[in-house]
This record gives sequence, C-alpha cells and structure tokens, in this order.
Amino acid sequence: MTAIPDGAVHPHHRHGWWWKTLLAGFLLWVVTIVVTVVTSNTNLVPTIILLGSFLVPFTVVLFVIERVTGTVSTLQLVTAFFVGGILGVLGASLLEADLRQDAFIYVVVGFVEEFVKAVLLLVVGWRVRPKSARQGALLGATIGAGFAAFESAGYAFNAAITQRGIDLVSLLQTEVVRAVLSPVGHVLWTAIIGAVLFGAARGGARFRWSWWIPVAYVVSAVLHGLWDSNGTLSTVLAFVLTGTPFSAAASGSVPPGLAGVATTLYVVGLLVVTAVGVVVLVGVLLHHRRVDRARLDARTTDAPVWATTPPPHAP
Repeated sequence: MTAIPDGAVHPHHRHGWWWKTLLAGFLLWVVTIVVTVVTSNTNLVPTIILLGSFLVPFTVVLFVIERVTGTVSTLQLVTAFFVGGILGVLGASLLEADLRQDAFIYVVVGFVEEFVKAVLLLVVGWRVRPKSARQGALLGATIGAGFAAFESAGYAFNAAITQRGIDLVSLLQTEVVRAVLSPVGHVLWTAIIGAVLFGAARGGARFRWSWWIPVAYVVSAVLHGLWDSNGTLSTVLAFVLTGTPFSAAASGSVPPGLAGVATTLYVVGLLVVTAVGVVVLVGVLLHHRRVDRARLDARTTDAPVWATTPPPHAP
C-alpha cells in the first residue's frame, strides 16, 4: 500500500457524506417506526434498534473518514468501529461480570471500559503512520463510537423487552437519549486517550512511553465514571440543596417535588462533564500542534543553508 503523506486527504474521502447519512438514516428510522406502528409488525423492531443505535455513531465514523490523513484507510476505520466495538463490549462485560454493586461501581466501570478501549486503540493503531495527536483522537473517537453503538443496541433491546411484551415507547426514548449523547461519552473519552497516546509518538512510526499516557487514562476513566454516576449524584445533590431528608426516598422513588430539581442537576452535570472533556481534548491537541510546529521550525533552522538554497558553486 502506498503511503499517503501526513496532511494529504485520501482521494476517495469526500466531505459532506456524514450529514447526508445522518439525515437519510433519520428519515429511514422514522419511516420504520411509522410502519411498525401501523402494521403492528414486531419483526421490524430489530431494524429500529439497529438504525437507532448505529446511526449517530456511524455518522461519527464518516465524519472522521473525511478528516483523517496519513496511512489511516477507510477499511482500518471501519474495522476499528465494528471489531473494536464488538471486542470492547465483550471485554468490558467479562471484566465487569464480578463487580460488586456499590457506591463505586460507576468509577470502576469507567476504569475497566477505558482500559479495554485503550488496549484496542493500541492494537488497531499499531501500523498507523505517522502517529500524531490528531490521528490518535480520530481513531480513538472511532473505537469509542463503535463501543457506543453496540452498547446502545443492548440498552435499547433491554428497554424494549418487558413482561407485557415489546414496549416501543421505552425503546424509542432510550434510543433518542443515547443517540443525542453518543457524540460525546465514549467517543470523547477514547479520543482523549488516543490524542495523548499517539501524540507521545511525536510523529514517528512507533508508540513511545510518556507519563502523560496513564494520566490521560485516569482522567478519561474518572470523567467516564462521573458521566455514568451523574444520575445518582444529581439525585443526592437535589436532596442536599433542598434540605429534604433522605428518609423521603424510603419507598425507592424520588419525591415528586424533587424530580424537576434532580433532572435540572442531571442535565447540568452532563454539560459540565462534557465541557471538561472537550477542554481537555482541545488542550491536548493544541499542545501537540505547538510542539509539532516548534519541532518543524527547529529542523528548518538547524538545516544548513545549502539544504534549501543551492551553494554558490552549484551549476
């Protein structure tokens, strides 16, 4: 395979396909829902689950394909999406099988899932050249999108299957919420790890060790844990801020008067965690851009004059 220089876009990469796919897929999803309701054909439920779960994550992959450079091919990205996503959820499920359900479960899950995705990122990105922070962020986002797609399909399936039969309303609510949140979450956390991991290679062909790699892993895992535990944290905070005794939730449900406060805090919590993740990712990318630019300027400055200008005796 002929190497494509860094900064060059693959000739088969065309801009605009990501939003066209998103629009077309959304229309197909809506049409499938309408036909399912009109015909009461439960055979269409898997189609709704697959469309709703994979549409936005796969759109993320198309967005990446239009911006990736170097030797990262479309096949590598699609492989990272599907294979990485499947192996990611399988590995996470095996590692999380024996976890105890306690107050720290979400933090532990964050560390487990980010570890699995980081390992997959190493495997998939081993032959990617050159290795830059931008390449790592794009590849990490692709693996995170694959993980999110297969995980969302599982959540949608569980929401649809009830003792009373198929709950289409619950299925659609689950898919809408997870589709809206999927561009962040797994995509963002793994992009942070990928940016730091690949950035440490300094544009070379091989991975290099840096203490910033475990730092990025811990930061991503903690953000992941905060994201997953946001529902519990927002409910507890609602009790504290309103001065409501915790005994009011003895029945296992939040008092009606607190539901609005808890929901508001939940949304604010998601926005805060997302903002922190975006700031971290942008900061990492900007830092490595400055480092790469400084390294390029140093090479240009240190080069002998005749490297760019013919010596006087040259014909």
